Parts: sequence; C-alpha cells; structure tokens
Amino acid sequence: MKPHDITYNTYIEILKEELVPAMGCTEPIAIAYCAAKARDVLGCMPDSVTLYVSGNIVKNVKSVIVPNTNGLKGIEAAAAAGIVGGKAEKILEVIADVTAEQKDQMRTFLEECPIVVRPAESDEALDIHIMLTGGGHTASVRISGYHTNIVLMEKDDTVLFKAGEVKASKEASLADKSLLTIKDIVEFANIVDIEDIREILDRQIAYNTAIAEEGLKNNWGANVGSVLLKQHGDNLRTRAKAYAAAGSDARMSGCELPVIINSGSGNQGMTASLPVIVYAEGLGKTREELYRALALSNLVTIHQKTGIGRLSAYCGAISAGCGAGCGIAYLQGGDCRAISHTLVNALAIVSGIVCDGAKASCAGKIASAVDAGIFGYEMYLEQQQFYGGDGLVSKGVENTLVNIGRLGSVGMKETDKEIIRIMTGC
Repeated sequence: MKPHDITYNTYIEILKEELVPAMGCTEPIAIAYCAAKARDVLGCMPDSVTLYVSGNIVKNVKSVIVPNTNGLKGIEAAAAAGIVGGKAEKILEVIADVTAEQKDQMRTFLEECPIVVRPAESDEALDIHIMLTGGGHTASVRISGYHTNIVLMEKDDTVLFKAGEVKASKEASLADKSLLTIKDIVEFANIVDIEDIREILDRQIAYNTAIAEEGLKNNWGANVGSVLLKQHGDNLRTRAKAYAAAGSDARMSGCELPVIINSGSGNQGMTASLPVIVYAEGLGKTREELYRALALSNLVTIHQKTGIGRLSAYCGAISAGCGAGCGIAYLQGGDCRAISHTLVNALAIVSGIVCDGAKASCAGKIASAVDAGIFGYEMYLEQQQFYGGDGLVSKGVENTLVNIGRLGSVGMKETDKEIIRIMTGC
C-alpha cells in the first residue's frame, strides 16, 4: 500500500462513512429519522401512522429508552419522537435538539394519534417503512439496508425518490469494503498520514470517553462498568472493559450524549475504541500511537462486520471487542502476525454469542468480548494459539473471517427468527 493509492483512499472513506455521530441506539434513531423525513414529505402533523419494520428492528428497539423523550421506550415512541421533534437534516442526531415542550407533546401524540406497527415483507434485516396520513395527503418513506439509506419517498401517488434494490441490499453507495484485509489494515495503520484521520478519531475519542465517564459516574442500566471496577479493582485490563461497558450502560438506558458509531452501532463504536483509549493512556503512549491503534481497531471491526452484516443474531460487540484486542496488541508493538493471532484466538473463544436485541445486558457482553480480545493477545505472547480445523478456525486469518461471516449471515438466520419470536411472544 502507498499513501493515497486506491486502497489507502478507500480506507479513509470507510472510516469517514462508518465513524459518524449518533444519539441513542441506532435502530430507534433510524425510525425517528425515517419518521421525521416522512413528516417533512407530508408537510404537516399526521392523523395516523403505519410502520412496517423488519424483525431485527423490533429486536433492537423493543427494550431501549429513546433519548430526549423523558423515558419513552419502543417503536411507537421512536416514531413519535421523530414526528414531533425530529430534524431530518441531522440524520442520526435527528432528535438531539428536542425541547421540553416537544417531550410533553410526544406523550400527547402517542395518546391521540393511532400508530400501527406491522411486520415488513422484506428479506432485509434492516427495513423501516413509515406511512403517514394527514391534511388530506399521504406520505411514505422507506429506509433499507443500513440506517440512513432512504430508498423510497412518496407523496400521494407521486414517487419523489426511488433507489434501485441493489443499493438497499449491497450498500453500493458506500466505499468498497472488499478491499479490507488484516495485512493491509496493519500497513495502513503504520503509514497513514495522521492529518487524514485526526478529525475523525478526535471526535471518537471525545464523544465515547464522555459517555463512558457518565456511565461510571451515575446510575445507568445494570451498572456493569461500575460493578467491574468495584469487584475487580482499577487495573488497566478491568478499566478497559469497564469503560466500554459503562458507555453501553448509559446509552442503552436513554443517555442523551452522542457517540461515534462503528458499522451502524454505538455499542460497537464504543467497544472498538474505549479499551484502546484506556490502554494508550495507561501505557503512556503518544497521541499519534493512539490514532494509529484506533484506525486499526476500527477497521478490523468493520472488516469482521462486512461478512456478517449490520444486523444479525451474531452479537456485534464480539466483533468490536476482538477489534479492540487487536488495537491493544498494536499499541504494544504487535505486528501483522501478532494481530492475526490475536483476532483468531479471540474469535475462537467468543464467537456465537447471540444478539437478543439492544438492552442493558449488552454491557455485559461487551465486557466479555473485550476480555477475549485482550486474552487473545496474551495467548500469542505465550506462543499459544488455536489451529485450523478447531471448530470455526481455519488456517489463515482471512479464511477464519470468512467462516465467521458465514456463521453470522447464513448459519444464524433461523436463530435470529427464533430470538425474535421469543422476544415478541409469538
């Protein structure tokens, strides 16, 4: 790889696209964004609302508090937040500027406006279709494939915008993630011009550290981060797990601080970054060394998620925790061989933890994933490893990642359906 060749520039674009701010869990925020957009298309407040949502949206919205709503929870609340107080131009920060008056109006809207939620007839894991009626008109907006990907806008019988299906399913509008390899990610981290990534990563460091500190300071969720520090002491390894978990404690419980996401997920964005930030500080590393390690941990996480997909029965925190382990290995001088072994070792330990929706227990899974990532590197330091043919492990890190992608995207499809049936009582 050379500076500013195709691969280098693509990696920069991937970081710019995937490391973006969001307030609240991204699935309810995607609903709020879609609803705000539909309200803008309608041109007035609606008299009725109908939502068609995929099972994974149900799973990831059901149990989290929507920020800036005074504690409202669920699909209807997310839609109401977007309709009443949303600013669609702010995208995943769509409800960041809600007023106290609008929070009260949301409750009134939920009481007075009929909102119907139905299953989407779609193969997409992420699919939101919102239809509004009001003022003698109808409006329809659909998001599909990824959280901000509007594929359809209609008013009455007029199609205002329609994207091809390939855009929805294959993310054709985004940078080519097929160029990601562990070897090239390590090389990119070594040679990247810091000025090309400084702004992206400064924002990630600031936002994600702030919400982690809030999660440790106050009472959020199950307080997994605080429990870790209380029970295991304030050592570097525990602090790395606690900070990542505490960010999730706060975010899953409606904290109004924004985070920088990774692969469409705030939990993944925090998990890929906070342990690396903690280790860099604890080891006395320079800011430049931190930037390079964060670039690596984020890209390793994205590389894993590319094969799995944005939403799956495979817990995304696992990918991010293993990515963080690779970033921590890099901080301590790990080369491509060390990082490859760290990743394979970690994946061999924790792959298969299921995603049963966004909620307080995500913080516990994050702590386990980060621990596995760190332990994967410790195994390498002791010249220990898991070998090809051991379960999901194949010879070569890229072959193992293919296996993990197949597990998450194909093998766990029925698991995902059963999880959704269990969660919805069907």
